[in-house]
Amino acid sequence: MLQDEADGLSALQEEIPMPPLGAARRPSPEALLEEANREHRGRLKIFLGAAPGVGKTYAMLQDAHARKRDGVDVVVGVVETHGRSETAALLDGLEVQPLRAQAYRERSFLEMDLDALLQRRPGLVLVDELAHTNVPGSRHLKRWQDVDELLEAGLDVYSTLNIQHLESLNDVVERIAGITVRETLPDSVLHKADDIELIDLPPQALIQRLNEGKVYVPEQAQRALHHFFSQGTLTALREMALRQAAERVDAQMMRYMRTHAIAGPWPTRERLLVGVGRGASALRLVRAAKRAAERRGAPWIALHVETPAEAGLSEEDKDGLSAALRLAEQLGGESAVVQGERVAEEILAVARERNVSQIIVGQSRRRPHRRVPRLPAELLRRGEGIDILVVAGEPRVEGRDRAWRLPRRREGWRGYAFAFLVVALITALGLVIDLWVPVPGLSMAYLAGVLLVAMRYRLGPSIFASLLGVVALDFCFTAPHFTLRIHDAHNIATVVFFLVLSILTSNIAARVRDQMDMTRTGNRRMTNLYDFNRRIAGAAGLDDVLWAVVHHVAATIGGQSLVLMPQGETLGVMAGYPPEDSLDEKSQAAARWAWEHGSPAGRGSATLPAADWLFLPMRTGRGLVGVLGVRLGEDEALISPEQSRLVGTLADQGAVAIERTTLAADIEKARVDAETERLRTALLSSLSHDLRTPLVSILGAASSLHAYEETLKPAQRLDLVQTIQEEAERLNRFVQNLLDMTRIGAGALTPKTDWVDLADVVGAATGRAKRMLRHRPLRLDLDPDLPLLALDPILLEQVFFNLIDNACKYSPDGSAVTIWARRRDRHVVIEVCDLGPGIPERDRERVFDMFYRVQAGDGQTAGTGLGLAICRGIIEAHGGTISAQSGINDAGTCIVITVPVGDAPDLPDQGEADAQDSGD
Repeated sequence: MLQDEADGLSALQEEIPMPPLGAARRPSPEALLEEANREHRGRLKIFLGAAPGVGKTYAMLQDAHARKRDGVDVVVGVVETHGRSETAALLDGLEVQPLRAQAYRERSFLEMDLDALLQRRPGLVLVDELAHTNVPGSRHLKRWQDVDELLEAGLDVYSTLNIQHLESLNDVVERIAGITVRETLPDSVLHKADDIELIDLPPQALIQRLNEGKVYVPEQAQRALHHFFSQGTLTALREMALRQAAERVDAQMMRYMRTHAIAGPWPTRERLLVGVGRGASALRLVRAAKRAAERRGAPWIALHVETPAEAGLSEEDKDGLSAALRLAEQLGGESAVVQGERVAEEILAVARERNVSQIIVGQSRRRPHRRVPRLPAELLRRGEGIDILVVAGEPRVEGRDRAWRLPRRREGWRGYAFAFLVVALITALGLVIDLWVPVPGLSMAYLAGVLLVAMRYRLGPSIFASLLGVVALDFCFTAPHFTLRIHDAHNIATVVFFLVLSILTSNIAARVRDQMDMTRTGNRRMTNLYDFNRRIAGAAGLDDVLWAVVHHVAATIGGQSLVLMPQGETLGVMAGYPPEDSLDEKSQAAARWAWEHGSPAGRGSATLPAADWLFLPMRTGRGLVGVLGVRLGEDEALISPEQSRLVGTLADQGAVAIERTTLAADIEKARVDAETERLRTALLSSLSHDLRTPLVSILGAASSLHAYEETLKPAQRLDLVQTIQEEAERLNRFVQNLLDMTRIGAGALTPKTDWVDLADVVGAATGRAKRMLRHRPLRLDLDPDLPLLALDPILLEQVFFNLIDNACKYSPDGSAVTIWARRRDRHVVIEVCDLGPGIPERDRERVFDMFYRVQAGDGQTAGTGLGLAICRGIIEAHGGTISAQSGINDAGTCIVITVPVGDAPDLPDQGEADAQDSGD
């Protein structure tokens, strides 16, 4: 077994002496931050296998027993033995957390109890089958997400994983084994593991275990032997597992080097870096690096150092550089662009950071007097411990190497004309001033002119201005005047120093200008990303997000963009800028390939390059959400690597924004579904109880009357008849409540208002509730000066009846029910109070929701939870308010109603009324 334990690097450090590669660098801030973030997390160890049956779970349990003997609190979260007796025997002696039952489609499934483990907080949790998909309804979709929550809580975790479950290898496994692995997890889960132990078993031994029934039952074993468990398939899977483990060890070693500021390289594994410059030889250099890396089986990086002077590159050079970096990616390498002034320093810095063992650079054939070009010589001098390979390029006509030199600025005639005008203007002003006042320090004026030219037109025109300034200073202001001869040694020194100083100043000014341009370019990139983040953050819906994505991407590349998303079985254009709703056949095929395989396709890629569009997958942690298509103008070349990286970043951010809107819609849908399910359950509960109970009473009383009519006394018959009447009225109230609630929900409740006296309405309601109030006193405290109210008397009577019904249900027999009413300014305040247990403050608003009832234990009175909801609907239809409050001294509950007071009609006084009556 190949084991990547926590102390592996410590042992490696002891065995390999620290290479004397110069002064140690500072620790990488990113590596230190990563280590700091790991401190509060638990440690994850993954037992990685090439195929089922190699013994991952067995090895995990053995290691767990060893940890338990060391005093570690070990708990088994979930372990799948698959009927293997040897594995099941290792569970003896370990504490096993009971699994949680999860219902799904009328069946019960057992899943790991995450909450119980978080509450138990053991020192080590065993979680088998990391790529397992949880039953719908669980907290997380995947088991690796459960493990991540355990790690965030500070718990150490052991888990198992087969190599075919890695997302990046899904299509490779499908081609090799002929099966599609449904359960996958992101590669980042494996990369974030603190330790990986490879459980290796030769294919022949694994096939023997399969035949012995130690992997699957006999029927399954025979099918697996002819498909997944063939020797060729197992050999390929074994190689992939070994490579993943080796890459994981290599990544951990590099992280250790960055954290401890080790200047490297440690040549434990071959890794190549090719320096890509401008020029036609860049493509040849990339191909040479590919061949060298392929012979060694090593990863490789194509690096370009972007110097401040690169802003003046010609379009031809830019296209060649972009083509070289794009070719490196197509050939399986990694492309990178860094910014800096010194090419050799930047190349060596990247090489040491990436633990590169060999650097490949190109150089044109030079003149005989220079045996070693400048860049390779500097790499050899400073890159101790790194092999330098120089690849000869094509000979140049000029005999000069331009691959890594600062490019020649093509400023055009305007820059040189501006330099000439500046020098001529300074000379003319100097001659005019010199007619009256001698100007001994005129060289400073020329120096200022050189700075002015350098700030505007950079290096070439500024050097030209320096030379012109020297000639003008010597010719016009140095004795003898108007000649180029200099008699005074002091003047000779002045001219020489001025020439040197002006050239140095022009170089410095040009370099500062170039650095300002680089900074400005970087700021534009950051501003671009910031604006995009701001746009998509403010987008509320999916359409807004898609519009922001396509508009911003099109503006970034100066072309067209669109987003495609799945619509049933096909990919459809969801948004485009400029508006685009269809694609040709080639572009549609490229988009479909990018969606199905999760990699770029189309123009400029290695797949279907004949398409007019380049399609990039929009991926998140949950998978693909769409495809981003970009197209430059017809006269434009392929998209540059810089644009490709920027568009890729925009695609990733756009995918996250799309997923955010999708999650918001999913959450809203889940909330609506949960509310609908709650209402459905409550309605069924109400129907089963509140309909069945009165029906049972009615049927019982009616059957008793029918069966015992001759033997029953009149009082008994009257009691049965009253029971039938009461239960029928109860049933009628329930049906009426359902009808009223339906009208309220449909917005069809329109009060038929009339001027009514509140005392009449309350009297009618108490008359209907006489049977309920027979065992308790009713206290009416209505202000006799209450005005007439514009209300629907029938609906308001229903409100008071429901409130009295509630008060009688939830208060003890013999306790009083109080109805109180007073006028307050332009409103009338009404209170219906009882002396029951009261409503908790947290539930006083929710009691007005449909079917909601306060949980009060087993002795709770039956009810539908519709009464108060109907009351609120009726009162709000009248423009009033209703709320629940505590009673006096917190005893019982008061339902407080506020209704507006309108302008009452003018009524005739008593004298006028009598006169009218007598007239009649």
